[in-house]
Amino acid sequence: MYTIIGPLKTRAFRVAWMLNELGQAFDHDPTAPRDPKLAAVNPSLKVPVLKDGNDTIIDSVAICQYLADKHGKLTFPAGTIQRAHQDSFTQFAVDDVELSLWVASKHTFALPKELRVPDVKRACKFDFDRALTSLSTRLGDRAYVMGDQFTVPDLLFGHLANWAKNTHWDIPAGNVTDYIARIQARPAYLQTVELRAATETVATQ
Repeated sequence: MYTIIGPLKTRAFRVAWMLNELGQAFDHDPTAPRDPKLAAVNPSLKVPVLKDGNDTIIDSVAICQYLADKHGKLTFPAGTIQRAHQDSFTQFAVDDVELSLWVASKHTFALPKELRVPDVKRACKFDFDRALTSLSTRLGDRAYVMGDQFTVPDLLFGHLANWAKNTHWDIPAGNVTDYIARIQARPAYLQTVELRAATETVATQ
């Protein structure tokens, strides 16, 4: 049995979605980031953390790729040219798309107020738009970034699109909009959205 540590409004959502895609049961511990008890599993006090037996794994991207590799689904095998292209899309999702969203978020609420630089968010939006233009070109007319097979980077792009929506950043119309709609219509994504809503309701009661 797996255990996910972290509220599902964080990147822990990705891990829950991945496990739902894989049809794997899991427990959920909603411990929030920076809670001192996280020090036992992650010195940075960040979430998500995945407990797998007696071991723990940190970083949502590493966790998702580990789970895909372990269960032999939603990924191409390591050492293949397809995996190299898949990993390229994963890095692009993190380095070009997520970075813009995260830096903007830090300067909105995460950093101490005296360290926030509001104008940074304009530069982040510029980089985000440029990344989405690149994604449109790289995606072309494929159903998913690797063709007909849904893989780890598709899950990341689906989560990042939701993050962008919450940031009030638009996804450009066209193939990227259709791609995101296709991803977010997947049953495992909708199942995870329902779980997130249920856990947030419990937390406010």
